[in-house]
Amino acid sequence: MSPEFTSTWLKLNSLFVVLLGLLVALGAHPATALPATWLTDIVFWPFDGQQTLDHQAARALAAIGGGVMVGWGVMMWLVVDRLLPVDPRLARLLLIEATLAWFFVDSTGSFVAGATVNVLLNTVLMLAIVLPAWRLETGPVVAHR
Repeated sequence: MSPEFTSTWLKLNSLFVVLLGLLVALGAHPATALPATWLTDIVFWPFDGQQTLDHQAARALAAIGGGVMVGWGVMMWLVVDRLLPVDPRLARLLLIEATLAWFFVDSTGSFVAGATVNVLLNTVLMLAIVLPAWRLETGPVVAHR
């Protein structure tokens, strides 16, 4: 993978995390909760309409979790866009370590909660971020804005 392709790929992943965070945050209000409800139902497979975000506590956690995901995605974008061209080693470290920290906490919690499909989805996202970051060269990277 070229550094330019890797940078673009990681930016696309950060955009995906932001969009997913916004989808989760929509679960905070009953009028906009349907996409987040479907996502919840998918991670508690089978997709059967049994999972809902009807409780105030679930809606609050959707708002918090969605906000954290949006912040994580924005931070990833900034690391790739601004830090990677100047300090590739630090950018690589931040991307890999932060993603692995998220992955282990989120996946362990998902497994304990019975949302095993989320562990699979987390694995796909983790690999989509960590593998390209792992392969980054530690030399200068040309930024494409």
